[in-house]
Amino acid sequence: MTAFSFDAQVTATLFDKTGAIFALGDGSVRFENGARSEVHDGAILCACVHPSGEGVVTGGDDGKVVWSREEEAVLLATAKGQWIDSIAASPASGLIAFSAGRTLSVIDVKDVAFRRDFQHERTVSGVAFDPKGRRIATATYGGAALWYARIEQQQPVKLAWAGSHLAVAFSPDGAFVVTSMQDAQLHGWRLKDQKNMRMGGYPTKVKSFAFMAKGQLLATSGAQGVVLWPFIGANGPMGREATEIGFDETTLIAHVAAAEQHGRLAAGLEDGRVWWADPAGQGLDFIKKDKGAPIVALAMSSGAARVAWADEDGQAGVVSL
Repeated sequence: MTAFSFDAQVTATLFDKTGAIFALGDGSVRFENGARSEVHDGAILCACVHPSGEGVVTGGDDGKVVWSREEEAVLLATAKGQWIDSIAASPASGLIAFSAGRTLSVIDVKDVAFRRDFQHERTVSGVAFDPKGRRIATATYGGAALWYARIEQQQPVKLAWAGSHLAVAFSPDGAFVVTSMQDAQLHGWRLKDQKNMRMGGYPTKVKSFAFMAKGQLLATSGAQGVVLWPFIGANGPMGREATEIGFDETTLIAHVAAAEQHGRLAAGLEDGRVWWADPAGQGLDFIKKDKGAPIVALAMSSGAARVAWADEDGQAGVVSL
């Protein structure tokens, strides 16, 4: 394992084509090889891998969206007087979406003049692209909204469910949209008929979720073990029970990470430990056995061969499985 000790809390950890990258609360981006880039005047609030797979795109409380690679940092967009709350990118379409307050904005990495701004009635707290990168889902109070990424004048499809929705994702087949909610549950919609799915039973708020095993499982945090929801067939988890692995009554799962096409899963715990497992196999292995500060960021490489983690005190590591 390669260990790091940062002097600020880690907002996100990600893998691009070259290795692990950490985005920090002091506005800097740190690379696995030790390179460092000062990119924001304030904290980084969100990050995603660039559509090219090279470097990361970060959003900060300075209202800037910045693309950082080891050799350079490029300002992509700004939202004057606003924080960049959430961000997503699509390798399929080359688009980047980000939210600032009640506005969803879309930019194109191949066309610097392209920008679309879509207004919401309430603050947008999460954004996600569909698998083709043509539609964007936003999480907000009262449900989710679906927008076509390139169409300028439009009314969104509204997926309604009472409560505050914090994060959002499309299933890898594009058939479902899932959100995490403030009141310790997930909610889902089957898009072909907007049928609702209530996914509850959590003791605490779900901070993290990830599709894995070619989209057949959704792994989530928020319980004493990793909760796995089945997404098989036309009905997804409707009428099916979730399973749980890695149950430990002494702590909670803080973050999960997975590679969409693979069966491996990583979990970061509130007590500072990190483990990985293959739910189809037997048992799990701890890659960080020592207890400590809660895990605040976790990532698995696209090939499911490496895991990067960071805790609340700025301690971090990268390990090969």
